[in-house]
Amino acid sequence: MELTACNDLLAAFAAALAHPVKPIQGELYTGVDLGTAYIVLAVVDGAGQPVAGALEFAQVVKDGLVVDFRGAVNTVRKLKRQLEEELGVELVKAATAYPPGTGGSDRRAIKYVAESAGFEVLGSVDEPTAANAVLGITNGAVVDIGGGTTGTAIFRAGEVVAVADEPTGGTQFTLVIAGAMKIPFEEAEQIKKDSAREDELQPLIKPVMQKVAHIIRGHIRGHRIERIYLVGGTSCNKYLGPIVAEETQVEVSKPDNPFLVTPLGIALYARKFDQEAAG
Repeated sequence: MELTACNDLLAAFAAALAHPVKPIQGELYTGVDLGTAYIVLAVVDGAGQPVAGALEFAQVVKDGLVVDFRGAVNTVRKLKRQLEEELGVELVKAATAYPPGTGGSDRRAIKYVAESAGFEVLGSVDEPTAANAVLGITNGAVVDIGGGTTGTAIFRAGEVVAVADEPTGGTQFTLVIAGAMKIPFEEAEQIKKDSAREDELQPLIKPVMQKVAHIIRGHIRGHRIERIYLVGGTSCNKYLGPIVAEETQVEVSKPDNPFLVTPLGIALYARKFDQEAAG
């Protein structure tokens, strides 16, 4: 499927991360993405165009669950304040997202983090469904491979017909690298993100990639899927797509910058929730 529009939107978000768009006109909407490795805030305007973003490495979430509430609130509040200073306006309206398998109380915890940081949370959505606000697919499986979990949403005629989620993601890659090289987790995380070292690391992390691919195969079993769309920071690795395709026997596509898809999609859902509430 053609992902040109998606890639154009992601390029605009990447540019806004580096240089916020000003002057600001109209309503702004923030997507609050509490990841296992990174907390990301994405901001779009009333037309759904990216205007700013901020991110920070933080280990306050594990397998989609908030394990350090205060740390999560402090980080979100810090990023919110940073963006407000850059944009010269207060950020109020927001949405949050959760891994598909997250229970009600854990979903509420994610919402409470954003609210405690000063946002009015308009609604919450599962992560792969949020990602599809950027991808714009009507049929296929959207798989969000984050730091702690692999979540899948299956779309048919533009509607979600099934969602699933299991632990295992980029954090497991980092742990394998740290153990094999006998280095701290933080150092291993930086090495993992270095695309120049992907060939060197592949023998180490291939078994974890195969596990992720096996999880995806289980998620789509029983559904007629013609294409899988990978998003999430872990999907940036060039080897993962081919391994998923081999394991599932389904064609795999991914946008130019998978890491930015879900936070941007959450911001677009904040806009959507607001429009729906307004009628």
